[in-house]
Amino acid sequence: MSENAAKPILLLVDDDPLIAETLAYYLRSDFDIVVAANRSEALERVRERPNLPAAALVDLGLPPLPHRPDEGFALVTELLALAPALPIIILSGQNANAEARHARALGAVDFVAKPADPELLRQALQQALAYESAAAQSIELVGQSPPMEKLRTQLRQYAASPFPVLIEGESGSGKELAADALHRLSARAARPYLALNCAAIPPSLVEPTLFGHAKGAFTGATGTRAGYFEEAAEGTLFLDEIGELPLDLQPKLLRVIENGEYQRVGETQQRQSKARVIAATNRDLKKEVREGRFRADLYHRLSVFTIAVPPLREMGADRLMLLDHFRGLYARQAGAAAFRLSPEAEARWLSYAFPGNVRELRNIVIRLIARHAGRTVSAFELDAELDASIAEPATALPDDDQQLAELALRHLSETTRFSLDDTLHRWEAAYIAAAQRLTHGNISQAAKLLGVNRTTLYNRIDALARSQDQAPVIRNR
Repeated sequence: MSENAAKPILLLVDDDPLIAETLAYYLRSDFDIVVAANRSEALERVRERPNLPAAALVDLGLPPLPHRPDEGFALVTELLALAPALPIIILSGQNANAEARHARALGAVDFVAKPADPELLRQALQQALAYESAAAQSIELVGQSPPMEKLRTQLRQYAASPFPVLIEGESGSGKELAADALHRLSARAARPYLALNCAAIPPSLVEPTLFGHAKGAFTGATGTRAGYFEEAAEGTLFLDEIGELPLDLQPKLLRVIENGEYQRVGETQQRQSKARVIAATNRDLKKEVREGRFRADLYHRLSVFTIAVPPLREMGADRLMLLDHFRGLYARQAGAAAFRLSPEAEARWLSYAFPGNVRELRNIVIRLIARHAGRTVSAFELDAELDASIAEPATALPDDDQQLAELALRHLSETTRFSLDDTLHRWEAAYIAAAQRLTHGNISQAAKLLGVNRTTLYNRIDALARSQDQAPVIRNR
């Protein structure tokens, strides 16, 4: 890399100063390092900079709960809300398989246990950036399921209209691709397409970012600057995470959508916008309206047309088409032979809920290419990549003993390597982890959910920890 070339920004979040300083020193030749010690500081560092990070290294065990993964999990979710394409590598001393799988289900690219080899981390980061660059060039909507065909039909119907479109969908489902498709299919395709994540900048800077500002309009406004509406001209402005738009700014957005009028901050001159607005959210905006956090008139104006991007669990065999798409893309990127799924693994792939949607599926494919290039992946090997706490979405324990026997029969017939002890331990660990997550770590409440007393739950947690060669988890009392 040239000394004059701008380095990609790496967000490094770790509460251990020695680890943070060591990694920052080692990686500084390749990255512009931004260091934070906790979740709130990390989010502040991201929002205060003009450019988003290119990648992130995040420790799971962060203050005020350094012995639990909760803060790290929350930070992964919040960072991906700010930057949906951000490659996140989890760096943690809590080397529990369940935690690694859940972090990846939330959207992390991979999980690296401490102590980590800095050179391997550097290679992992560079590979993640290369994969992200390849993904940015792959913008097609993949799938032939009824929900995907409905989505394509809506995109074709609404593309030619000048009116706003509201895109709804879960995190990781591909709302940005739908917005991009609306622009590409419209008569505005040759005109500017600008995207702004409303959650990625401080609330005080949203207005000047959208509408521009005059010199001296506020502290730090050293010159006059056009805003997104002005730069979008007669093209398209995509406002992601619209539910994060400050309430006091919503009337100004409503005004520019209704009649095209806006003003730069610090000016009285009326300006006119002809940009088309597309907005996206993973929130329930109707609920936000009822609870007074989003204006009803703005909601109704934005939702002239509404598109729902389907979650992956509703897309059936599209999961195999997406597997083929990403497998080919990233195998070419890595210069590696593609892997294959065994029949049992393919059935497992189709039964998995993919709570992180397409983002999670894509990251799983990347890891399988790295670990099993040119090989056939078994169901046992695939299970190592899936979130154990939700890995059996359709197999809640039935009340009827015969149904339970049928479930066991199906599982045994689809599994080439089976261990009764391992299976029972996985079920037990998954239910305990789920109960702790639901009760935010309150052991008494978790024990009540599980139908055992608190002492019994303590003993089972400690036994599971010992079976994984881990120190017992520090728990809230």
